[in-house]
Amino acid sequence: MKRVALSVLLLSVSTASFAFKPCDELKSEIQTKLDAKGVVNYALEVVAAADVGEQKVVGSCEGGSKKIVYSRTQQ
Repeated sequence: MKRVALSVLLLSVSTASFAFKPCDELKSEIQTKLDAKGVVNYALEVVAAADVGEQKVVGSCEGGSKKIVYSRTQQ
């Protein structure tokens, strides 16, 4: 159930409506939502759109020039 909720959350956060927000603001909003859902051991990183590669994109900011990527961390 947590995986389904996380998937829905991540998909909803990555919508184009966030594309023009400042990256720090959007990253903070995503962190707040993930923390509220009880997600632990993760990292969010702002990267240039061209540098995303295989990473999981959870947000787009600064007019789409940068992406916020999600990854699991080990604790």
